[in-house]
Amino acid sequence: MTLLQRVVVPVATEDDAAETCAALSPYLDEIEQVIAVHVIEKAGGGIDKAPLAKRQEDAQTILDVVEDTLGDDVSVERDTAYGTDVVETLLAEANGHDATAIAFVARDGSRLVRLLSGDTSIRLVTEATLPVVALPSE
Repeated sequence: MTLLQRVVVPVATEDDAAETCAALSPYLDEIEQVIAVHVIEKAGGGIDKAPLAKRQEDAQTILDVVEDTLGDDVSVERDTAYGTDVVETLLAEANGHDATAIAFVARDGSRLVRLLSGDTSIRLVTEATLPVVALPSE
């Protein structure tokens, strides 16, 4: 079994999905299945960022990018997940799909943005119970 057999690929926006697919493309020969996951972050009792229906529609558009880009070369499963903590939700999704790894492209952000957001990339790497692959960005 190779490390990248069943890979969870978190995608946040259409641009992020396109960049992640481009970074993942050179490794598709080693991948049996890509599980594209978009997390709709819930406010946990507070006011959500946008109406749920709009966020679900956006999620489908984002996941379309992954399927349209990689679907001819590898099996793509689409998943929209909901949670108050993006990292916890991604890790639960990876475990629920019996993933062998998580692969992502780190998003840009200033130190302040990373500090305020809890730096999702660092938490993803340090809290995961399976291998996490940081793909090179363009």
